[in-house]
Amino acid sequence: MNTDYFRITKGNKFSIESTATDFTGDLTKVMCIETLVGNTLDLRTLQDKLYAHGRYAVLIIFQAMDAAGKDSTINHVLSGINPQGCIVKSFKHPSALELNHDYLWRSTRDLPERGMIGIFNRSYYEEVLVTKVHPEIVLNQMLPGVNKVSDISDEFWNERYAQIRNYEQRLHTNGIKVIKFFLHLSKKEQAKRFLKRIN
Repeated sequence: MNTDYFRITKGNKFSIESTATDFTGDLTKVMCIETLVGNTLDLRTLQDKLYAHGRYAVLIIFQAMDAAGKDSTINHVLSGINPQGCIVKSFKHPSALELNHDYLWRSTRDLPERGMIGIFNRSYYEEVLVTKVHPEIVLNQMLPGVNKVSDISDEFWNERYAQIRNYEQRLHTNGIKVIKFFLHLSKKEQAKRFLKRIN
């Protein structure tokens, strides 16, 4: 089974607009289920090695629009691992305490220790996604020189992108391996799932 077209590595360019949300490559549902069962067993073995080695941690980040299936993906994919070696953190709207710290503080506070697996349901990427739609979050962070929406310039966002790249490099250098997943769905599918929730 070829899953390389779902993997983006350093230096590779990717455009989400050019990839259909229903693209599955050559994968069928049966193939995915069989792979999931096999990988679940492998994950448990690898988790034991991660814990025994004690030098690295793994941080798995799930990003997606609402109703894309982050919770169910976390539940299915990680069903075989030992919950004692795993922490799951869901990032909602920042609290007053979190707003009084730099925007990476709440992520840093919840990083997995060595030998552990950390799962972030959303992450610090919210700080360059949701905050663009809701700039009042940035204004509530009481940043020097940011007093009104017009102060949040392209330069501001480019600086945050660079800070996030540097943050992930620092994590990597310190033994935290970051694996990122983006679950993509169409607006039509999202609306269908929202209606299903309501019903």
